[in-house]
Amino acid sequence: MNFVAMDFETANQHPASACSLALVLVRESKIIDRFYTVINPHDAQQVKVHDITAEDVAGAPTMAEVWPKIQPLFQPGMLVAAHNARFDCNVMKQSLARYGIAEPHYLVLDSLKVSRELEPGLDNYQLNTVSDLLGVELWHHHNALSDSEACAGILLKEEEKRGSELLKKFVYQV
Repeated sequence: MNFVAMDFETANQHPASACSLALVLVRESKIIDRFYTVINPHDAQQVKVHDITAEDVAGAPTMAEVWPKIQPLFQPGMLVAAHNARFDCNVMKQSLARYGIAEPHYLVLDSLKVSRELEPGLDNYQLNTVSDLLGVELWHHHNALSDSEACAGILLKEEEKRGSELLKKFVYQV
């Protein structure tokens, strides 16, 4: 499988308030690279939600400054994974719209939806619960890098157990 696992953390309830982003690059079913950055959400008074302080983001790049570095990963036909992808894709869309940057279009694979269908009977399908079930390391829940690594790990474990063809039925376009 080839995909990018993505996770955003936000400074508050507004999706345009991204305060960190992590991307984990998977090629041929192996994690080959990682990207992490804090992002200046321009709302320093509420940035403490995920152990990210106002000082952490004060000199951080904005989403408009981060976008040119990551844009090549968000093209039509490229696969992006996230746990609760609807949230992360909306944060991407709204954070870019804040700067007048057009919404990218790419393929999405949601590890939350995959887990709900392929691992029935769990009390919940939060990232930590699914990670525990599948033996995937989650070293700091709500840290964007840890969460994106866990998302990638969940999908790779499901691929190992069931094959990549089954996972293709969960892919959709944004």
